Amino acid sequence: MEADLDKFSKFVKDSRSIVIFTGAGISTESGIPDFRSPGGLWEKHRPIDFSEFLASEEARRESWRRKFAMEPVLSKATPNKGHMAISSLYAQGKIAAVITQNIDGLHQASGIEEEDVIEVHGNTTYAKCLNCHERVSLDEVREVFSIEETLPTCGHCGGIVKTATISFGQPMPVMEMRRAEAAAQAADLFLAIGSSLVVYPAADIPLVAKQAGARLVILNREPTPLDRFADLVVQGEIGETLEYVTKL
Repeated sequence: MEADLDKFSKFVKDSRSIVIFTGAGISTESGIPDFRSPGGLWEKHRPIDFSEFLASEEARRESWRRKFAMEPVLSKATPNKGHMAISSLYAQGKIAAVITQNIDGLHQASGIEEEDVIEVHGNTTYAKCLNCHERVSLDEVREVFSIEETLPTCGHCGGIVKTATISFGQPMPVMEMRRAEAAAQAADLFLAIGSSLVVYPAADIPLVAKQAGARLVILNREPTPLDRFADLVVQGEIGETLEYVTKL
């Protein structure tokens, strides 16, 4: 294990353009549950498909009920050792971009500029109009919804308002996916951290980097389907590992 960590550290030191790819595993160390894991929210409550959200007012109400029920957990979460280790490398100018499947905004909270975080599954800390894409604050939505569960609508065009996340059945954000692929192709080191690498098309991005010539390191607590393509696989606690590697 120590030899792997030393190798990991050397890869980081030798690189000039690191791209980070993070999944739920990094945020569980901040107390945010992995919804896909056994016993997680999606096992207890069937996810609401995007088509259902559009078609049914009751589905939209249930979606907002779940959102506000989870809000106390999400609002208390703060960046952990893993986020801060990544932020430290970013401050040194070694990280070109952070691609994340997470929707919690913790990379931005750790000090990474919003324009350098590519959120391929969106962001749950605010809402958007599905028609004109106007950004809407959650406080505004909560105020409206608190009155007999009134559904929020866009103040500009009257469109449906939804959390700025990508739901099941909702098209992936084209611009973000293009940015993620471009960043992966330009990397000399690609770190896939805390992702099971089973959710596509996002899970293809590490292979884009590898095929373009980058070294690929996978850090996760469990094996992933892409381990056989990696230059190094490290299984362990994410925060402790990244803190160790970035301080060597």
